Amino acid sequence: MGKGRRLSLVWSLVKLLMIISVVVLGINGAELPAVFIFGDSTADVGTNNHLQGCLATANNRFYGIDYPFSKPTGRFSNGYNTADEVVRLLGDFRESPQPYLYLITHMSSFKSKIVGGVNFASGGAGLFDDTGKANFKNVVPLGQQIQQFAAVQGNITELLGSPKAENHLANSLYLISVGSNDIFDNANHTNPIILLSNLTNSYANHLKNLYDLGARKFGIVSVPNIGCIPAIRYLFGGNCSEGLNSLARAFYTSVQGLMQNFSSSYNGVHYSLGNAFQMTQNILDNPRANGFKNVIDACCGDGKFNGKNKCTPKSNLCLKRNEFLFWDWFHPTQKASKLAAETLVFAEGAEYVTPMNFSTLAATVIN
Repeated sequence: MGKGRRLSLVWSLVKLLMIISVVVLGINGAELPAVFIFGDSTADVGTNNHLQGCLATANNRFYGIDYPFSKPTGRFSNGYNTADEVVRLLGDFRESPQPYLYLITHMSSFKSKIVGGVNFASGGAGLFDDTGKANFKNVVPLGQQIQQFAAVQGNITELLGSPKAENHLANSLYLISVGSNDIFDNANHTNPIILLSNLTNSYANHLKNLYDLGARKFGIVSVPNIGCIPAIRYLFGGNCSEGLNSLARAFYTSVQGLMQNFSSSYNGVHYSLGNAFQMTQNILDNPRANGFKNVIDACCGDGKFNGKNKCTPKSNLCLKRNEFLFWDWFHPTQKASKLAAETLVFAEGAEYVTPMNFSTLAATVIN
């Protein structure tokens, strides 16, 4: 059986697997106390709406056209993104937790809400502190997101008391999706070997900082085929950038080694690493087997491949969004995000997620 048919079979059995997971593994809101989300635009649910001068925003039409009430929320999607879809599959969550920068504007309910999780992800952000700043002016890098989590951790400890808070945080899920913007910003002027080494070292430091704050269960999403997004096809005359794709593949390998070392070096660490590159490549190679008719053009945008600019109210807009892999010049559609989440949560074997899937990680109990 080919890779495309295998992945399609996984998706066709998702409902059955969800039932089995709930009954056998006990995956529900009680088993997974909270989800804390970090990263870039693949996981941002409105952080950048609160950043003055930020140019990486998705709070205009037609973003959110398939979100409830067709509301643009700051998600870089026509509807929900992968972070939303992952948490919906893992427990009693309707969507991703709210952004930290939104929650701190509502301090009367701040402590009660952060206990169930917080989203810190910021579109345009990366592992490096300066990633995204040249193009988008004001973003929240991963290091600053972790500083925000430190404030959350302190408030949860104050609210629950040390022993209970420690258990609560240890059994929560820490979802991280980051790295694409670092590669975009540095691919043309940094030696690939040096870049990958610096990225891996930076990632290791961030993980250690999260560990020191009580994190134990890490759901990591690697960089997808960024060399084949509509914006790159627009620049490369319809072709993918093999240079960017090579860096994305190598980054996955580096992160895989990092997570193996990290989990063996620090007591109590458990992780799932999703191979977003392989998942996306499968769709590019087998679009119809995965339910797509167009894996080249963006659904919303301008210019060739709709890859010249971001989605705006004046952009070209496709009518059949479920047939498209890409929503805008950089990001997947809600349908693609849902399929990615289903694979991360339920896939068996190491081809797409290793050493366990996200549902097994979520059900792991840390004592």
